[in-house]
Amino acid sequence: MKYLLVLLVVLVGAWGWRQSRQLSSRQTPPPDTGTKPPAAQEMTRCALCALHLPKSEAVQGRRGLYCCAAHRQQAEG
Repeated sequence: MKYLLVLLVVLVGAWGWRQSRQLSSRQTPPPDTGTKPPAAQEMTRCALCALHLPKSEAVQGRRGLYCCAAHRQQAEG
C-alpha cells in the first residue's frame, strides 16, 4: 500500500510538471530572428565531371555548363 501511494504521488507530480511546461511553451512565442532562409537555387550539372552546382555559379561554354573554366577549356579545347 505504501508503494502504491508513493507511485501515485510521483505520477501526479510528473503530470503537473508536464502540464506546466506545456502551458509555458504555449504562452511564449518563438523569437523572431527577422531573417528568412535563403531561397532555393536552380541546380545544374557540369558537362565534363557531372558535379552538381548552383546554376548561378556555373561557367557557360559552347557545349553546356561547367563547374570551372579549366573544365570548359578541357571539354572545348
